[in-house]
Formats: sequence, structure tokens, C-alpha cells
Amino acid sequence: MYGLAIALSGLLVAAPARAIVSADSTPTILHSETDGDATADRQAVSREIERFRSTSISISQAMAIAEARHAGATTADISFDGGSGVPVYRVKTLHNDRIWRHTINAATGEVIGGEAALPLAELDHEDRSNLAALGTIRHRLADAVRVAERAASGKAISGGLVREGGRLNFAIVVISGDDLKEVILEPPGARGK
Repeated sequence: MYGLAIALSGLLVAAPARAIVSADSTPTILHSETDGDATADRQAVSREIERFRSTSISISQAMAIAEARHAGATTADISFDGGSGVPVYRVKTLHNDRIWRHTINAATGEVIGGEAALPLAELDHEDRSNLAALGTIRHRLADAVRVAERAASGKAISGGLVREGGRLNFAIVVISGDDLKEVILEPPGARGK
């Protein structure tokens, strides 16, 4: 639900947290419904990148807008969606034992529609565990986005939590030139959480 299922390999980059940058594969979050047609997948990704580049609201601004809806909220997951009418960011924030879902217009920053809340108790054990760990580490997804954008020399298009090898990490997808790069960051203090 909150992780990005992406093959990992890459280059170790010096950063405040462990960062792995990979450009070897297209992140599955941006794959189209063509089920394995590489040319169609690449065209869909290119269209998504083009729509992303035409937006005026950054991923960091979208997170701030969503977090401002509830004092003390923190972003758990964010993704750009340029596939339908108006390009939007889909943001999930954690606040008061609930996951809040927001849709932010990527051109204006307006919150579209209402917000939906899901009690943490309705999530599976792994998701609850990941979100509980998110509340105990001092770094936030917004911090990870800044580090990832510097490490990959680009602009983030999505980010969220992923548990890999028993460790909670941030997985950020960054557009760098015409390429998508995944940056995996292990927040300091997240080991064993």
C-alpha cells in the first residue's frame, strides 16, 4: 500500500542518510496498463514526465499544503498523477491515528474534493508498523525529498515508505533529465524500527 515495488541496484551516494540512486528500471508506480509493452510503457512515462514538468506546484509544496490541513500531520506517501484531466498530487498524511488522503491540484495548489480518513486500525500489521516507525524518526518525507533531489540532480515526482530487509526506508522517484531515478534513503535512527 505505501511501498514502491521497484528493483534496486545502484550507486552509493554520500548524504545525511544512506542513499542509493538507481536509474536501471522504470519505477512501477509509473508503468502503464499495457502489461509489458516496453515501447508503450516508455511513451506513457514520457507523457507523465511532460505533464509533471508543466506544473507549477512542486512535490514539497503539495506536501506542505496537505500537512497544513491538520496541525502536526506528516506525509507518509505522495505521487504525481498526470493521467486524468487535471494533473494532481495524491498525498497521504498521518495524523491522530488516521491516514488522511488529499488530492492537490498540481497547477494551482488547491485541494480538490473532500478529504478521506482511514483509521490505522483498518490497515494491515506491516502498514501500521511502518507508520508507527514514521512517527518515531526525526526525518520526514520532505527531508528525504530534498536529499533525493540533490543526490539525483532532479525533481521528485513521488515518494513514500518502503520496508526493505527489515529496515524502513524512504523511496523517492526523481526526474533527472529524461530519466527516472529511484533514491532509497535510510533515515538515521530507523534501523530496527
